[in-house]
Amino acid sequence: MTKPRLPAFDPADLAESNATSYPDKFKVINSRRWNRRLGDHVGLKNFGVNLTRIEPGAQSSARHAHAKQDEFIWVMSGEIVLETNEGSQTLRPGICAGFPAGSGNAHRFVNKTDKDAVILVVGDRTPFDEVSYPDIDNHAKAGADGRYVHTRKDGTPH
Repeated sequence: MTKPRLPAFDPADLAESNATSYPDKFKVINSRRWNRRLGDHVGLKNFGVNLTRIEPGAQSSARHAHAKQDEFIWVMSGEIVLETNEGSQTLRPGICAGFPAGSGNAHRFVNKTDKDAVILVVGDRTPFDEVSYPDIDNHAKAGADGRYVHTRKDGTPH
């Protein structure tokens, strides 16, 4: 089989990154989840698409809710536990979840198995988003460039 040419590509050819904008004291909680930034690779501007691999015992992020950005997840492989305001449920490949902007439904994905889990994450890039993290003392606000500035919930710097 010949290698695809852009705009087609094989996600496996993209490097994985566990980079995060979280303050240093929260970075370790995301050090075992890896993103391949599919949308960035082809220059998408209005929404992001990430293929996220979550190692055994790791999580996608701290539980969070977006004020202005929608988020959609599709489980590609493995088994993952979705934790929301309503509680927990186990998701298997082919199952999807969606989080409308402003719903306040804080969520994260936790891998409680002994094998990697992979999810496809799609989110829009509405500017000036705010993200609340109910379980940790963190609040994030994005500027027009989409970059988040993290503070404590009371607005003071970390």
